[in-house]
Amino acid sequence: MPATATLDPALGFVDEPVDPTLNLVDAIQDLKAEKNALLLAHYYQEAAIQDLADYVGDSLGLAREAAATDAEIIVFSGVHFMAESAKILNPEKKVLLPDLNAGCSLADTCPPEAFADFCAQYPDHTVITYVNSSAAVKALSDIICTSSSAAHIINQVPDDQPILFAPDRNLGEYLIKETGRDMVLWDGVCIVHETFSEKRILRLKTRHPDAEVLAHPECRDAVLQHADFVGSTSQIRRYARENGPAAFIVATEEGILHQMAKDCPDNNLIPAPPESGCNCSQCPHMRLNTLEKLYLCLKHEQPEITMEEQLRREALQPIERMLELSQGVK
Repeated sequence: MPATATLDPALGFVDEPVDPTLNLVDAIQDLKAEKNALLLAHYYQEAAIQDLADYVGDSLGLAREAAATDAEIIVFSGVHFMAESAKILNPEKKVLLPDLNAGCSLADTCPPEAFADFCAQYPDHTVITYVNSSAAVKALSDIICTSSSAAHIINQVPDDQPILFAPDRNLGEYLIKETGRDMVLWDGVCIVHETFSEKRILRLKTRHPDAEVLAHPECRDAVLQHADFVGSTSQIRRYARENGPAAFIVATEEGILHQMAKDCPDNNLIPAPPESGCNCSQCPHMRLNTLEKLYLCLKHEQPEITMEEQLRREALQPIERMLELSQGVK
């Protein structure tokens, strides 16, 4: 690593400016080939990163790709818990995250110490934890789930077995209605999906009466009540692809619109508005990853995700249960 490249654990490479004349797309492609690196990107990444990725998907699809790869290096253009999951599944591989500050509001609202105390109050409950959680919280869980697999997994738990679900309260309330299971819920929310406004969606519906509302189950119930379809990002994408050309009001992080527009250019995709006039439908954590950071990450093979082996093993078991129980889920 050049002497001028200083890696700050929180901020990344702080004193290595990227040559503004460098073609970052070509440089990243060259580094991927040179280093046998797999680039995984979540739908909520900026369009340029999605277009460079070897695979773009939701948390379930990304976990499956991470589990199956033969690449020597996995570069995860997403948030910290996603890169952690890739490392849990691939202890022998180098897993990189362009910006270690790319966290998650849901994971942040569920610290492992408090979660352990919460679980201790319900010792007879099966703990099903949403993938948007830290490795330490996963290690305290019985089964991990994603938004696309959650109902499918819950329906496989015996009816007489009580369930504790964490950390997303909105998703948990939606799953209670979907599955009929009376679950104990941890009180956490996604800062993006929590901001979508029922009133403003209804105004959009007035202007676009033929538009269907597609919503992520992390949204509040007041929003979900007006949805024509509720599903994960991949499920929302597939619904619009299979039911277009048409108009769709999309209530999830607006990064998904890039793939949806590529799938069916004739669709009229209308991003759902947040409560205020802010740009709150973009996840500030996801958007910390940039082409410049991705280039430096590949160039120096840093920042790298590491964890203690005992923690990794404890977190691996509930993730493997998720992959086993979610077979057949799309």
